Amino acid sequence: MTVLVTGGAGYIGSHAIIELLQNGYNVVALDNLSNSDKESIKKVKEITGKNFSFYQYDLLDYGKMRSLFEKYNFDSVIHFAGLKAVGESVELPIDYYYNNVSGTINLCRVMDEFEVTKLVFSSSATVYGDPKTVPIYETFPTSATNPYGRTKLIIEEILKDLSYSNMKWSIAILRYFNPIGAHHSGRIGENPKGEPNNLMPYITQVAVGKREKLKIFGNDYNTHDGTGVRDYIHVVDLVKGHLKALEYINKNTGVEIFNLGTGKGYSVLDLVKTFSKVTSKSIPYEIVERRAGDIAVCYANSDKAREVLDWSAVKKLEDMCKDAWKWQVENPNGYKSEQ
Repeated sequence: MTVLVTGGAGYIGSHAIIELLQNGYNVVALDNLSNSDKESIKKVKEITGKNFSFYQYDLLDYGKMRSLFEKYNFDSVIHFAGLKAVGESVELPIDYYYNNVSGTINLCRVMDEFEVTKLVFSSSATVYGDPKTVPIYETFPTSATNPYGRTKLIIEEILKDLSYSNMKWSIAILRYFNPIGAHHSGRIGENPKGEPNNLMPYITQVAVGKREKLKIFGNDYNTHDGTGVRDYIHVVDLVKGHLKALEYINKNTGVEIFNLGTGKGYSVLDLVKTFSKVTSKSIPYEIVERRAGDIAVCYANSDKAREVLDWSAVKKLEDMCKDAWKWQVENPNGYKSEQ
């Protein structure tokens, strides 16, 4: 079974390829490398001892996408590719709409042309907007507080319409909560270009001495310590959910939505304290203004994924911190240190 992985050089995509290869799938990966590094592809091959094809293609280039589908007989697609920073999306909304939405439309067009109708889509808990209650169920109303989340919401609607128009399509929409951590080998991990937009790589860069202190965006939220609460999930648990979703779409048609989270909420300061505890590293921080588009509390109910996909997150917050720290220590400059 041959799976096309878009965004395959990225943080989640590279971890997913490891799981796919170790479970007997053939993989073809593509990535435009706008926010990722080809070195991750090399590391995945080293970790697994298996080879696969990689193409530096952009989803917006329909001709190249079409040539790829002509060359390979794909059974399914896992679609990770997209711009993903909430704050940046507020500053650059047109870039986000063009890249994320248009890129996905191109992908669906070429899939439809070649009758590849099985798709796992990387969505986000941001589609729930600012939920009135937690935990969050898949049946909750959707909205968006930022352009990044709105692109995910638009794509979800496109995929629903596509499925309704042609019952051959089988689509799993996976709404992620907050992936952190790294592969236990320390060989691949989250590798932001420039200043990190996500919390964990910022913490690890402070701990390793690359940055002076952590910026915490707001301490006046209605939470137990005033800082934002999120559902942090280990990236390896997350990608294992994709393999379960692949199994599901190979047996079913239509479109289904699944939350992938732990069901537990931790604040920014909870994460900082846990990281310090497991690594013995003090993390200096300063409180700054809230970030545009952020909400107070967000964590999942993942009962549907457990019951339908037979998937649950198993790794603890301590595991996430340990693995993220191992990646950072062994790769203080990210993939650049290997080049």
